Amino acid sequence: MRRFIAASIFFLGLLTLWQVGAGSGRWSPVLFPSPWSVGAYLWDALLDGTLLEAIWVTLKRLLVGYTVGALIGLPLGLLVSSSQTMEDTLGALALGLQTLPSVCWVPLALLWFGQTEGAMLFVVVMGTVWSVIIATDHGARTIPPIYARAARTMGSRGFHLWTRVMLPASLPFLVSGMKQGWAFAWRSLMAAEIFVTILTGFGLGQLLHYGRELNAMDQVIGAMAVIVLIGLLADRILFSPWERFMHRRWGTNIR
Repeated sequence: MRRFIAASIFFLGLLTLWQVGAGSGRWSPVLFPSPWSVGAYLWDALLDGTLLEAIWVTLKRLLVGYTVGALIGLPLGLLVSSSQTMEDTLGALALGLQTLPSVCWVPLALLWFGQTEGAMLFVVVMGTVWSVIIATDHGARTIPPIYARAARTMGSRGFHLWTRVMLPASLPFLVSGMKQGWAFAWRSLMAAEIFVTILTGFGLGQLLHYGRELNAMDQVIGAMAVIVLIGLLADRILFSPWERFMHRRWGTNIR
């Protein structure tokens, strides 16, 4: 309850400062709208279905791309952690490509796939897979060696060792990696939706882009607020409880 009150006071203070700045007359309302203007836009967009449709389109693209990226990244991460040779080759490649900003994949996606959903999916997958590989590799390498030795003593080898011992033992770290992969996928999708214009559905990124084109700053800030809110909800509802449970269950929590 205390944390909720502190957070409420903090955000109410931010809204108050925003309102004071917008009402000071120093900036044009076109460039710096008040919270009430942004709230009015969000309410109107909610009533006419524009906002809900954009959220649904964006989340659908995100879930598909994130799932594909995770399914590719998890086994590759285990493969990288299996030998030093794979660490020096595929691991180095993953580390290098993870540092590449997500927007850099957009021109390549447009040239390969055109203005299609495939371009969106490609950018999201590329934004997800490398971080998942690195997190999986890190998780597998942080497992105490005694686990593998004990499993080998009891006859566990090869695929059985990795699926029944190494992978479960690295789960607390994999959850953190999946959370990081989600964040990269979210940023990648926003970059893709801003630059890739397709007629199969307008997401939050396109809502943001067209707000800029129309000089509708209330739409731009409103779309940004929704993007931030979805990111916070994903962390609070999906990943944080799972992450805390895994660390508590495996005894790896530091608090």
